[in-house]
Amino acid sequence: MAQDFERDKANGVGTSAATLRTANSDDAIVGIMVANVTSSQITVEVYITVGSDDIHLVKDAPIPAGSSLQLLDGGAKIVMQSGDALKVKSNTASSADVWVSAVDAIST
Repeated sequence: MAQDFERDKANGVGTSAATLRTANSDDAIVGIMVANVTSSQITVEVYITVGSDDIHLVKDAPIPAGSSLQLLDGGAKIVMQSGDALKVKSNTASSADVWVSAVDAIST
């Protein structure tokens, strides 16, 4: 069965959480890149909301000006189930661009 590769993106993420992906099936996140698009250091948090719980993948991670943070490497994957929501926010307004690579509807 062919896999359905997808991407989610947001630019100018700030102090309010941006929802990048809400799973509608069993999905796998295979890449998350957060770039600081400002001239000062920012801190970001990336988390998955499951029901009423926020499960952090990274919290208050510093990203220097003009740099980026890659959350998954070495073949790591994060599995999301239907209803789980991947969110990102920064401590600074309009400061982060985010790119997420995912596989939708993983065969079980």
